[in-house]
Amino acid sequence: MKKKIGMVALIVCLTLPNFLNAQDSNFGNWLIYIGNKKLNPKWNIHNEVQYRNYNAIGDLEQLLLRTGLGYTFNEGKNNALLGYGYVLSKNYITDNDKISINEHRIFQQFISNQRIGSIKLSHRYRFEQRFVEDDFKMRFRYFLSLNIPLKNSSPFYFSAYNEIFLNTKSSVFDRNRLYGGIGFNLNSNVRLETGYMNQFFENTSRDQLNLMAFVTL
Repeated sequence: MKKKIGMVALIVCLTLPNFLNAQDSNFGNWLIYIGNKKLNPKWNIHNEVQYRNYNAIGDLEQLLLRTGLGYTFNEGKNNALLGYGYVLSKNYITDNDKISINEHRIFQQFISNQRIGSIKLSHRYRFEQRFVEDDFKMRFRYFLSLNIPLKNSSPFYFSAYNEIFLNTKSSVFDRNRLYGGIGFNLNSNVRLETGYMNQFFENTSRDQLNLMAFVTL
């Protein structure tokens, strides 16, 4: 187990400097932890931390904390969850000055999992009620992901997803996220993943390097 962790850490350390040198001003970095604590075969607690940077490292864009209570049914294929999220955003108002924006979210989500051979497909539908400072907003998100083992016995896999965000008010289109990456299964409970994501906004786009840890206990 320790050897596997060390190997993945070494790969990340060797790869990351290449991203740092190749990145431009629109390249950022997200460090993500996603955890799932099973209370019993039906109920689970979701917990999540995302640390997002404007550049490759060190310039905070957003800190996101999310938790929720979920219920699994249909032989483990579906999960319904009620959750809460806190978001601290650091937005630039000039080239050197930032402002802090606090957001509280209540959200409901439904996840449906499928298998086509060795390919895992997941659909996630999420509806958010967002309290952004003195403003109230609502947003719908649809997330489609796939997971493909690189070989039958290999711990490595290919991961990809697309997620679209739609507001209930104008403008309706908020953003779209397109991602592709490589993951490594440490064991049945822990996997690590790194990949490239591009966010499309109404008038701009932004590139991200994502480093993620998924833990299920």
